[in-house]
Amino acid sequence: MFNTVNDFLSDWKYESDATLKVIKNLTDESLNQKVTAEGRSLGFITWHITTSISEMLSKTGLPLKDISESPAPKNVKAIYDEYENSSSEVSNLISKQWTDEMLQDEVNMYGQNWKRAKVLGSLVAHQAHHRGQMTVLMRQAGLKVPGIYGPAKEEWAQFGMPAQE
Repeated sequence: MFNTVNDFLSDWKYESDATLKVIKNLTDESLNQKVTAEGRSLGFITWHITTSISEMLSKTGLPLKDISESPAPKNVKAIYDEYENSSSEVSNLISKQWTDEMLQDEVNMYGQNWKRAKVLGSLVAHQAHHRGQMTVLMRQAGLKVPGIYGPAKEEWAQFGMPAQE
């Protein structure tokens, strides 16, 4: 949970940049990649991460552009651009409209009362969770997976080391 707006903004910068790094490695063809026939596609998950920003944070009173009901674009560039716009809008609005004290305010989230700080923490965790799903699908699609919290398999060579098993 975040104690200050700046703590969130710092984490959000890293996390949203990491998500953009993952999205940037997708291809339009890879958006159809699934683990199973009944599973969610890589495109669905990527769009879900993107639309969840406005869906979750609108419940806190943040006046974000609502894209939660928008159909998923069929190309990576459109998803990338929308994610980038939404994540930037979050930073701008929170930095201008919220105070540290407001993080303790409770809001109704899915029938429960959550502090705004918990909503922000859940947004970050939700995004990290789905980014992990994306990387599995990316490997199956033969795409390069970027390192997020450390080097990915392909990046160990940059450190002059063999890939970790």
